[in-house]
Amino acid sequence: MTKPHSRPSDLVVISPVKKWTCSSCGGTGDLLKMEDGGPLCVDCADLGHLVFLPSGDAALSRRAKRISGLSAVVVQWSRSRKRYERQGILAEVEAIERAEQECLSDAEARARRRERDEARRADEDMRFQAEFAAAIRKLFPRCPSSRADAMARHAAMRGSGRIGRSAAGRALDADAVRLAVTASVRHVDTDYDELLMSGVDRETARRKVRERVQDVLGAWRQGITRPERAD
Repeated sequence: MTKPHSRPSDLVVISPVKKWTCSSCGGTGDLLKMEDGGPLCVDCADLGHLVFLPSGDAALSRRAKRISGLSAVVVQWSRSRKRYERQGILAEVEAIERAEQECLSDAEARARRRERDEARRADEDMRFQAEFAAAIRKLFPRCPSSRADAMARHAAMRGSGRIGRSAAGRALDADAVRLAVTASVRHVDTDYDELLMSGVDRETARRKVRERVQDVLGAWRQGITRPERAD
């Protein structure tokens, strides 16, 4: 068992995914702390008086950790992601209770701040989507406005991981815009999705619809009357 990486100031406790035995008392438990001599249960590691606070409320965790004289970060190994992921913290029960009171006392202020932040992000998203749609129309002047708007909303959706949220997309790079439009045409204006659903591999499906994609892009780019989609 290896030690997870963490900041030097953090004590780290592991929520194990396999059976283990304390190297000091021979017992076991839900949590362990790795030391040079091997894994220790929280009692042998002098952490048994701490209480587990699961992740989920960042403000509560941050305050409890600040107030607690002794605390530790709890992590667990993710087999799928091949890394340790934070599960919560261990902190003194009094610290958690004080942190809960602090959070309750300013809950309204924090809620208003979240609302302001959400409104600001929504405004930013609207502006960026409008800019992305304008970039689409610049490259493809015959693309219908409603379609350009729809493609911009899809490509630039926050947290989507799509091309519009990449560094190139946010910079309105022409290649990034072109890739977003091409992807939309492939999915909406061809039978690409049906080919994938029928078991055709991705590269073969792309090859089959490439001509149709180029026809649509050419029509939007040069003003040629767009042909109807073939069944």
